[in-house]
Amino acid sequence: MDYVKLINCMRCGMCLPNCPTYKETFLETASPRGRVALVRKLQEGELEQSERLLEYLSLCLDCQACASACPCGVNAGELVAEFTCERKSDTGLNFMEDLVLRKLVPHPDRLETSMVPMRMYQKTGLQKLVRTLGVLKMFPKPLERMEGLLPTLPSRPLRQEISEVTPAVGTERGTVGFFLGCVMSLIFSDASRATIQLLSSLGYRVITPRNQVCCGAPNMLGGDLDGLKEAAYTNVSIFDGYELDYIVTDCGGCGAELKKYGHHIEGDKAASFSAKVRDISQLLALHTEELTAQLKPLPMKVTYHDPCHIAHCQGIRKEPRDLLKLVPGLEYQELESADACCGSAGTYNINRPEMSDRILKRKLDTVRDSGAQILVTSNPGCLLQLKKGLADHLPHVKIMHLTEILARSIAG
Repeated sequence: MDYVKLINCMRCGMCLPNCPTYKETFLETASPRGRVALVRKLQEGELEQSERLLEYLSLCLDCQACASACPCGVNAGELVAEFTCERKSDTGLNFMEDLVLRKLVPHPDRLETSMVPMRMYQKTGLQKLVRTLGVLKMFPKPLERMEGLLPTLPSRPLRQEISEVTPAVGTERGTVGFFLGCVMSLIFSDASRATIQLLSSLGYRVITPRNQVCCGAPNMLGGDLDGLKEAAYTNVSIFDGYELDYIVTDCGGCGAELKKYGHHIEGDKAASFSAKVRDISQLLALHTEELTAQLKPLPMKVTYHDPCHIAHCQGIRKEPRDLLKLVPGLEYQELESADACCGSAGTYNINRPEMSDRILKRKLDTVRDSGAQILVTSNPGCLLQLKKGLADHLPHVKIMHLTEILARSIAG
């Protein structure tokens, strides 16, 4: 870990009002500068690693709102993640971590097979029966929590349905590679299908390599830096086989990780790969005139939630809003604290359910106050968390991915 990053913190407190866990606890140890101080004292040998210390550090959602607020550019979330990676390099992955991060996540076929029982669970009506009878209350809380977050699954993963090459509609303006995220393919296939259609309608030839693998974000989350590097090497090698103008993703988490490949692994190819990565909103924003010509009226009131991986990690805020405002008849209402975390944060909502729910409640309160009929966002973790929260507390408000609402407008 770079010690300079630790001593750059001035303890000015600019991060405090932006940190979700500090706003809920008002504990210094649950603040970004508190976490930086803890890691620094560990590095300097003034603190010993303990369960209590690890408990404090694990409260961090790595939403990186602190980095956006810090005048010195200190990123407490990344520092905690680096500490976790260093710790895992010493202790190694446990059995379950190795099973998920090495045996399952890097293999698309295995991931898809693992979801078959879930689809059968829904199709047979067993899910409805289990929820009605409250059977899951007899199982461990994390399992009940995970099942509650599960939305209706598509009949097949999108990776199995789409062609590797989608031709451009009309005159071809260029070629893009589409990075199809794991969760997007398995759960939110309609959104990614809309993404491909939008790109094609704007004149792009879209290549979606079938052998691409997970971006590596789950490995980074689990402290498995070697697994992340393996994913990066694999994807860089695969996409390097095509002549591409851009590499596009509609998953905020994937986009944030893909843009760091040039940092995680050495070589010009990795740097070139990361330089080509664009969030779908960034590319669509280059073609507002052509897009406007296709959009039809959509009379509804919408608001937008900034995913942390898009707003704080990638600095993308203006483009999604500008795209929504292009839709005729659509009334856009800005969401209060739109870039505040929703509490999803990977597996945080499973591992830290109480804190996650407290953070989610703040977000749902702002959605209620907005009066919106539709909540729009662009990250699968946010979609899962907010979809469940809305269903439980604001059932009249629906959630959609940015590309879904644009595709709906085009379809009229």
